[in-house]
Amino acid sequence: MKKNTLRAVVSGSAAGLINGFFGGGGGMLLVPLLSRWLGLGDRKAFATSVAVILPLCILSSVIYLFRGTVEFSAALPYLLGGGMGGILGGKLFKNVNMLWLRRGFALLILYAGVRAAFFS
Repeated sequence: MKKNTLRAVVSGSAAGLINGFFGGGGGMLLVPLLSRWLGLGDRKAFATSVAVILPLCILSSVIYLFRGTVEFSAALPYLLGGGMGGILGGKLFKNVNMLWLRRGFALLILYAGVRAAFFS
């Protein structure tokens, strides 16, 4: 197996594990792996992460659904808002300076880490 193929499989496996274990968050791991470990440009790493995480989220959702742990009435407003935000973010993505996009991503990771460590 080629070095990059092995790295891609390992990266995808790590993102899937994180996504399945925590119910999301695989993209936070996948973006740095795609850009630094696999050599994708930052913009391609962000976009590729979204393309990879969508099927992982669907798979995790199906597993949680079969376990009876999904409450659709609680999830629906977030799904609608997330869909609208995703459309808007996708349209704005090409116009955002990569430096600010990386900084925003870093702040999001930092916020998630602090929130998980101290306020959960």
